[in-house]
Amino acid sequence: MGVSDTDLSTCEPHLQAWLDQGMHGTMGYMARHGMARLDVNTILPGAIRIVSLRIPYVPESLLAADTEQDGLNSQLARVQEAQQPYISLYARGRDYHKVIRKRLQQWMDDVHAEVGPLGYRVTVDSAPTPEVEIARKAGLGWRGKHSLLVHPREGSMFFLAEVFTNLPLPLSGEFEQDHCGTCSSCVDACPTGAILPGRVVDARRCVSYLTIEHDAGIDPELRRGLGTRIYGCDDCQLVCPWNKFTRPAVHADFNARPHMNEPDWATLMCWTEADFLKHTEGSAIRRIGFWRFQRNLAVAAGNAQGEKAQLLELTGLLDAMKAGADEVLLEHIAWAQAELNQRMA
Repeated sequence: MGVSDTDLSTCEPHLQAWLDQGMHGTMGYMARHGMARLDVNTILPGAIRIVSLRIPYVPESLLAADTEQDGLNSQLARVQEAQQPYISLYARGRDYHKVIRKRLQQWMDDVHAEVGPLGYRVTVDSAPTPEVEIARKAGLGWRGKHSLLVHPREGSMFFLAEVFTNLPLPLSGEFEQDHCGTCSSCVDACPTGAILPGRVVDARRCVSYLTIEHDAGIDPELRRGLGTRIYGCDDCQLVCPWNKFTRPAVHADFNARPHMNEPDWATLMCWTEADFLKHTEGSAIRRIGFWRFQRNLAVAAGNAQGEKAQLLELTGLLDAMKAGADEVLLEHIAWAQAELNQRMA
C-alpha cells in the first residue's frame, strides 16, 4: 500500500497522443472520458489523496516451491506448445473486481468507524483512472516497457486498486527508479507486436484487448498471433525477469477453477450459452459474453497444434459450433477449419 497526491497532469500528453492515434480501438469509453480521467474530482469531489494497493493473484500451487520461475515457465511452455486453450492467470479464479472491492469496502468501513466521517471511494479497475501512474506516485513500482507496473521484489503479477479520499494522509513518495534497463524481453515476446517504444501498448493489436474488449470480428492478419489464448495474454509478464520474484496470492478466491486451469477443447467448445453462464458465474470471463467466447475459441482452435487425429477432432467440434452462429462467427469458424486443413494436408 502507498499514498499519493491527486495531481495526474503529467499523464496528459501521453494519454492525448495515445487517443489521437486511435490506439484505444473500439474502447469508446476511453475517448469519451478523455482527459477527465485525470481529474480526481470526477471520481470523488474534494479528494486530496489516493491510497494505492497491489494484490498478488498467482496461486501458490502454481509457483514451484524451490524455483518460482519454473512455475511460470510451465505456463509459457503451454502457450508455445499451443495444444490447449489458454486462459490468463488472473482470470482463472473469482472475479477480482468483486473480491477486492468487498475487502476494501470492509476496510474503509473500519476506518470510518475509527476516525469518524470521511469522504472516500473504492475503485478496482472500475473507474476512469490512470492506475499505473497512481501506483508509481504512491511508491509501488515503476512502469515497465509493457506499460504494466513492476516492483523489484514483487514482479508485476498483481492487481491494482485505489481508495480516493479527503483524509490528509502522509505521502509515501514516488518510485523514481526504472529497472528495465536495456532488457526487451516483453517487447520481443509480444505475439502481435503491440508493445511500442515509449512504454506504449497499441490496444488494437494486443491479445488481451482482442479477446476481451473487442466486440467485433478479429482481423485475419492478427489471428495467428492469438495462438490458443481464449481470454487474455500473459506472455509479456511470463518472460519478464522480475517475475522470478512473483509472490503467491494470499486470497483463496484467486485459486483456479478446475475447468479454467487446464481447459480442454471438447468441454469448452460443446458449451451452450447456459453452460457458459453457469461455469463462469462469479468469474471475470463472464463479462465477454458467449459470442466473444465462441469467437475466441474458433480462432484458438484454428491455431492449435497436435497430431492429425487431434486436429481432425477440432474440425468436427468447429462444425458443431456452426449451429446458431451468426455470419461473423461462421467466418471465424471457416478460417479456423481452413487453417487446420492446411496443417493436416
